[in-house]
Amino acid sequence: MNFYKEADIHTSENTDYTKNPWDKGHLAPAAAFSDSYTNLKTTFSFLNCSMQLDRLNQGEWAELEAQVRKWSNQYGDIDVKIELIFDVDHQVRNTGVHIPTGFWKHLTFPDDTKKCFYFPNEDAIHNWDRYEQNCTR
Repeated sequence: MNFYKEADIHTSENTDYTKNPWDKGHLAPAAAFSDSYTNLKTTFSFLNCSMQLDRLNQGEWAELEAQVRKWSNQYGDIDVKIELIFDVDHQVRNTGVHIPTGFWKHLTFPDDTKKCFYFPNEDAIHNWDRYEQNCTR
């Protein structure tokens, strides 16, 4: 499926991802919304993606997304919140698109327990589980 822009909303666009190491990192993963064509298509809006290093997006970030789906099958619906972090000196490309410094993934399980993960927007040097952080930062 191709990503699409929303009318009158400034977001990144296809040219921002050309000939560089950045992926269109889904914030809400497509695989979690594949129950219908309408839901799946919604995840391909540029409003639902971020400039994410390709090796992170296709590596440990994707591994954690898969683990969240496994936990959801085991424990029930999990509330997932993604937070993009932009340090003061974050990169801004000549097209005007801002590149996040990192990503938080906050998980709340049906029993109200929480797990939080922080990934710098760079090559992962550990397995996804080593990025777990204290949720009360």
